Amino acid sequence: MERGPVVGAGLGARARIRALLGCLVKVLLWVASALLYFGSEQAARLLGSPCLRRLYHAWLAAVVIFGPLLQFHVNPRTIFASHGNFFNIKFVNSAWGWTCTFLGGFVLLVVFLATRRVAVTARHLSRLVVGAAVWRGAGRAFLLIEDLTGSCFEPLPQGLLLHELPDRRSCLAAGHQWRGYTVSSHTFLLTFCCLLMAEEAAVFAKYLAHGLPAGAPLRLVFLLNVLLLGLWNFLLLCTVIYFHQYTHKVVGAAVGTFAWYLTYGSWYHQPWSPGSPGHGLFPRPHSSRKHK
Repeated sequence: MERGPVVGAGLGARARIRALLGCLVKVLLWVASALLYFGSEQAARLLGSPCLRRLYHAWLAAVVIFGPLLQFHVNPRTIFASHGNFFNIKFVNSAWGWTCTFLGGFVLLVVFLATRRVAVTARHLSRLVVGAAVWRGAGRAFLLIEDLTGSCFEPLPQGLLLHELPDRRSCLAAGHQWRGYTVSSHTFLLTFCCLLMAEEAAVFAKYLAHGLPAGAPLRLVFLLNVLLLGLWNFLLLCTVIYFHQYTHKVVGAAVGTFAWYLTYGSWYHQPWSPGSPGHGLFPRPHSSRKHK
């Protein structure tokens, strides 16, 4: 007879705990949503500033030109000094794949939500196809430069012995080393990805200003792109500090900047191009004057 009140009290306590946990989850979701909206708004405002985008170009140039001087002030045994470190293998070597995945999702959502037109969305996504072609073409050009400027060497305990083998293939087949002028493909790719992502992400500020749909999924994808852009900047700094010769890094970054200028700075402004980021997405302001 005494178990009824005890069972009822236990059920009531469980109900209160469930209600408390439910309130806690709601509060955490509200806080996460508020941080998501605040962070995306501030990041969009930052990346959408034309002045800051110009300064960003200067920042990348300073990283590549003056960053190698930091090698005298950093620990040479840090994890980032190893070619086999996690970030170098999983991110730098696959930088274009990561960029295409994250940035492709962002461009897809922004363009389609703004226009609801598949053809326009495909046109804007074609900029990533052009970027992939630039990356592949630059990689082959760098290998060609190394082939044309290289020589075959055999490593010996006393040093290197020069061989007269004519090309890289026969040199490597003989078990020797081919050494030529090696443009830093990692510096090229990271520089190109940084400039490309900064240009594409800058559209989000105008997107928000026009009051277009900007739910949590889109904002989350945008912030993931911002985080990836920050990671590329950090890994570019690590690359210029720990790896490659100075001129190889500078040339790689210069080629990456030139590739950005040919595409985003020049060609994409032409009518026969994939179009610049944001082109055709937002309504033009109507003139208050009536043309007679």
